[in-house]
Amino acid sequence: MKLYIKYMVSLRCKMVVHQELERMGIKNAIVDLGTIELLDDICAAQKQILKENLLKTGLEVLDDKKSILIEKIKNVVIEMIHYSDELPKENFSDYVSEKLGYDYTYLANTFSEVKGMTLQHFIIINKVEKVKELLLYDELNLTEISYKLNYSSVAHLSNQFKKTTGLSPSFYKQLKQRRLGNLEDL
Repeated sequence: MKLYIKYMVSLRCKMVVHQELERMGIKNAIVDLGTIELLDDICAAQKQILKENLLKTGLEVLDDKKSILIEKIKNVVIEMIHYSDELPKENFSDYVSEKLGYDYTYLANTFSEVKGMTLQHFIIINKVEKVKELLLYDELNLTEISYKLNYSSVAHLSNQFKKTTGLSPSFYKQLKQRRLGNLEDL
């Protein structure tokens, strides 16, 4: 039995789900981003209890096919950008389409209809969040970050970053240094 979970986008969420399954005595489960694969079926009452308990933690068990597809799309994008060591060299549209086994146009139209934003914009938002994270770690320079995230150039990364955040990447990085400086003055 496979269950799809909305808002389950981090390792911490996976831990919460593991704990809830253990608390309910449900063993033999594989928990991944956005999914729980139960190797043994559970009854309707157990499923309802699981739904209610996960809802208390901000996670939601999905039932309708469109919502499940949207979560799958989001999880593929999040996993691709935030949790893989290297982004695919192919177009993101080809990658998402291949991973989910649907035509990209269908995926993009469904995503836009349900989420009110394009799939491409969702990918850009996640890439910019990853850029922010990498800038704050201060381990890579902007050229290395643009290469790591498959930007065609540093200028392209900078333009997308500024369009999304309203700040240039270098100014964003300076804000971090100013905040640290202010803390030292206390």
